[in-house]
Amino acid sequence: MTAPDPTPETAPDITPETAPDPAPDPTSGTTPYAGPVRLLLADDHPVVRAGLRAVLETEPGFEVVADVATAERAVELTAERTVDVVLMDLQFGGRMLGSQATAAITARPGAPRVLVLTTYDTDADILAAIEAGATGYLLKDAPPEELAAAVRTAAAGKSALAPTVALRLMDRMRTPAAALSRRETEVLQLVADGLSNAAISKRLFLSQATVKSHLVHIYSKLGVDSRTAAVAAATAQGLIRR
Repeated sequence: MTAPDPTPETAPDITPETAPDPAPDPTSGTTPYAGPVRLLLADDHPVVRAGLRAVLETEPGFEVVADVATAERAVELTAERTVDVVLMDLQFGGRMLGSQATAAITARPGAPRVLVLTTYDTDADILAAIEAGATGYLLKDAPPEELAAAVRTAAAGKSALAPTVALRLMDRMRTPAAALSRRETEVLQLVADGLSNAAISKRLFLSQATVKSHLVHIYSKLGVDSRTAAVAAATAQGLIRR
């Protein structure tokens, strides 16, 4: 009797393990970053902060990590937490202005983008914010979809300007000789706020002679001959707020 041939043992199939795909690099520019855009809201009015939070938290891909009532606290929190975009008001009840906080925040390495969100659209406010390092400038009456689009644009590192703000900047570029400089608008805004030349020189760390020189140039550009007339003309043209 012949014994049956032994059946050779079949080695199990071994499927080589596939290495996982590398995580997307948010800085590469080739793969969209899937993480949420982390937002910090800075406004001294609780109702405004609550309204912004309610609107932004309904948008996909947004995460409001904190809201603060002072510019000083906004500067502190951006150093303590990971934030992508700060929505910054310009006027606060404290000592620090929104433009000053913007300058302090954007001066740091790897700083978040700052999107100014305010009711002011004068040259003085716009120029101060942009020079401080703001990525965008939006007005508080912007509809929710415009606000969300501006936040996403700012998060991508691109400029986000309200249409009226963009028009004002274009007008300044078309008539540079007649436009007040940033320092001149700053001086005239302080005049409108009721400060004397001596007080303005202390506030801006300028000599009184320099302040007077700025006022002479302001009068010439506006075609006026007094502080009162300069303030009235600049207010009518939307150069400063009153």
